[in-house]
Amino acid sequence: MNAINRQKPAPSTAGVIAAAARLGGVASVTPLLPLPGWPGVWLKAESLQLGGAFKFRGAYNRLVQIAQPDRPRGVVAFSSGNHAQGVARAAAMLRMPAAIVMPADAPAVKRDATAALGAEIIPYDRETESREAIAAALAEARGAVLVPSFDDVDVVEGQGSAGIEAAAQLAALGAGPIGRIVTPCGGGGLASGLALAVPGAEMIVVEPEGWDDMGRSLVAGHIVPVEPGAPATACDALQTTRVADITFGVLQAAGARGLWVSEAEVRAAIRHAFGLGMVVEPGGAVALAAVLAGKVPADGTATMVMLSGSNIDPADHARVMAG
Repeated sequence: MNAINRQKPAPSTAGVIAAAARLGGVASVTPLLPLPGWPGVWLKAESLQLGGAFKFRGAYNRLVQIAQPDRPRGVVAFSSGNHAQGVARAAAMLRMPAAIVMPADAPAVKRDATAALGAEIIPYDRETESREAIAAALAEARGAVLVPSFDDVDVVEGQGSAGIEAAAQLAALGAGPIGRIVTPCGGGGLASGLALAVPGAEMIVVEPEGWDDMGRSLVAGHIVPVEPGAPATACDALQTTRVADITFGVLQAAGARGLWVSEAEVRAAIRHAFGLGMVVEPGGAVALAAVLAGKVPADGTATMVMLSGSNIDPADHARVMAG
């Protein structure tokens, strides 16, 4: 079967463990840091991952499994930036061509970094065009492998490797097993991967206000897309209008629940992270924002909070820091 149309079973804990093994010695081992003043709360700084985001994990896990005869035709992805960089970096490591469909208004820091890794950038208008349709047509025309940002078993399992790593780090610190995970959520690739990596942990997914489709879907018991006219958000990495059956299914089975945070709460989290010596982008700061805003129980449960990305335009970061 062609790699573009391959059929694989649902993502699993075993698959996440296998992905962690593939990524060993390739992905950065990112630190697990205590959040000062919050007993039992730990920050997993995937903002320090290769390319500045966890997305490299899923991208590499997908690309490294592409058969050698298919690699010269390359890969196609669609992303506002972090998945784009992850795919571009993994493709460069594996010497494969990569084409990335990116919104014309994507942050320049993400677009430029993706291009610097050798990827071909194909801009589109997010208001009038479908990135999924553009990418699918391009992959079909080129015979390339389409690499979705979250609707893919290998991508989900690769993202979950961060949870395997964090669980081992917490155990090494003698702080007990992870009892709760608080994570940013766009399409749910990271969240579902973490749920599989640490089965039994309480799962809390956090989204920007008005873009909390995963949270509302979990309440409804079926997928609910983002409503038309959703408010503007600085969390460009989390502007997914509909989650995937794969990710929703995993999170529903895990008993996950959702929270949303305001733009002001996100900015406060960015400032707090910088005070701890870390640059975190808006979408990567929403889980921390929920904790700081008191939306997550402060009950001493060993809690892992994902800082998922650091790709914020320096000028935008300066404006946030200036208040």
